[in-house]
Amino acid sequence: MAAKKAVTRSQEFSDSVIDTIREPLIALDQDLRIVNASRSFYKFFKVVPEETVGQLIYDLGNKQWDIPKLRELLETILPEKTTFDDYEVEHDFAAIGKRIMLLNARQIQRESGKERIILLAIEDITERKQLEDLLTESEERYRRLFETASDGIVLLEKQEGKITHANPAFEKMLGYDKKESIGNKLQDIGILLDGGDFQTTMQALNKIGILNYDDVPVKTKSGQSIDTDIYLVDRARLAQCNIRDITERKQQEEELLRTNKLLNSIVENIPDMIFLKDSRELRFVRFNRAGEDLLGRSREELLGKSDYDLFPKEQAASFTQKDRNVLHSKELVDIAEEFIQTRNKGERILHTKKVPILNEDGEPAYLLGISEDITERKLAEAKLLETLNSLKKSFDTTIQVMISAIEVRDPYTAGHQIRSAELAGAIATEMGLDQLKIDGIKMAGSIHDIGKLSVPSEILSKPTKLTNLEFSLVKEHSRSGYEILKNVESPWSLAQIAYQHHERMDGSGYPRNLKGDEIFMDARIMAVADVVEAMASHRPYRSALGINAALEEIEKNRGILYDATVVDACLRLFREKSYKLITRK
Repeated sequence: MAAKKAVTRSQEFSDSVIDTIREPLIALDQDLRIVNASRSFYKFFKVVPEETVGQLIYDLGNKQWDIPKLRELLETILPEKTTFDDYEVEHDFAAIGKRIMLLNARQIQRESGKERIILLAIEDITERKQLEDLLTESEERYRRLFETASDGIVLLEKQEGKITHANPAFEKMLGYDKKESIGNKLQDIGILLDGGDFQTTMQALNKIGILNYDDVPVKTKSGQSIDTDIYLVDRARLAQCNIRDITERKQQEEELLRTNKLLNSIVENIPDMIFLKDSRELRFVRFNRAGEDLLGRSREELLGKSDYDLFPKEQAASFTQKDRNVLHSKELVDIAEEFIQTRNKGERILHTKKVPILNEDGEPAYLLGISEDITERKLAEAKLLETLNSLKKSFDTTIQVMISAIEVRDPYTAGHQIRSAELAGAIATEMGLDQLKIDGIKMAGSIHDIGKLSVPSEILSKPTKLTNLEFSLVKEHSRSGYEILKNVESPWSLAQIAYQHHERMDGSGYPRNLKGDEIFMDARIMAVADVVEAMASHRPYRSALGINAALEEIEKNRGILYDATVVDACLRLFREKSYKLITRK
């Protein structure tokens, strides 16, 4: 009885021990059936005693524990070894997911000759393995960065500052291989940070975590001096020292400074006013000397001011609105003329170009303006225009005198010239020629027969057919007209139009039998207008043939006697646009 009680107490004791063990623990009989399990086992694997005790371990949890590596441990390894530690098993459980476990097994003989008990302790190392993997990955990533970084990097032990590792970039930058650098201190290879001792530097690094040293001159193994930025980073047991070669960057910065100085010099010496305004308040942030001189104000008076601080309210409002339009459009705007009130020079006329300066987001940050003072030029243009108008008036008067002289001798010729000139101008307009060309053709048309001043009036007004001799005299009027007009100063080819208006495209005209492109386009236009008016109007020696006969003549000889493009334009005028020859009063 006492022995039985002792066994019971022993069983209770062992059960209590199993129950209080922190890690999951199960006890198996020699048939691998579960005889007991710790509370931590039930909690961790989310099972209950009723579904656990008495079960073959492989059947547990709907055969969730039928794990090949577990079978290997229990059936192969453990029978030969009574103990086994840290046997790693990985399995995906339905209730708790994928887990990595370390199994510790003990085979215990209860009493001599009695059945064996197997204690199986389970340690979940899933999170630890994940952390180890992360650490391994992090270390590998750091190693790759260390090896491939463009900065030279060395790791220093914190006691004396000796180099423990050096990356390829460090070797390439300074010329020291690993054998020459590892084991040495930075100062041994010519890198001096701040003149202080290394321990002071390490104390500061431990406090702050990172130290920066800008623009440190470093000598390479070959003796070449390079400019560097150096920073130290606290890495727990080691200090990481990064060395960046900034020689090229410094050269670029110096080149940029030189370029900016040059650009500033250019801006300051440009004779036009250059200004810059911020896009928000349109206040001036930059002015050149020409701007100061034009406005009669110093830079100090101008910078930070808006147009409302410098100009009359109405003028300032106009400038501001134009500025806003430029910023909104994001495009250059050319303002041909704008008037501005200055302090010392009165009102001036400016030709201004304004363009928005965009930021990296494509939005206007500033407004740039370049203003040319065109006051003197505009005054000179006004004087020149006045002179030109006076000359034109004199020229027109001269032409009118010529027309009147012809009219006195031959009224028919005078009327013919006026009507031909109007028709020639209309044809030129229909052809899309520019206004200066049109004006020249009309001017030439009004005197194209001026050479008839050299023909006796009796022949011009003869009511019967001319003799061959008389007609040959009349034909000379083209040459005579050229001689009269050739020395007249004019922007137009008056003399050539008079000379060529009887030439024909096939070379059958007179006086020089010119053909095709040898004939001025102006003269080709005059030729068609001359024929149409002459045939449509009355002459001393015949009655008018009518406009239809005239149009039939040019249409029939289109491209033969007369230029095809000119004929087409003339036909459109009469047939599509109802053009009519003017009637002389």
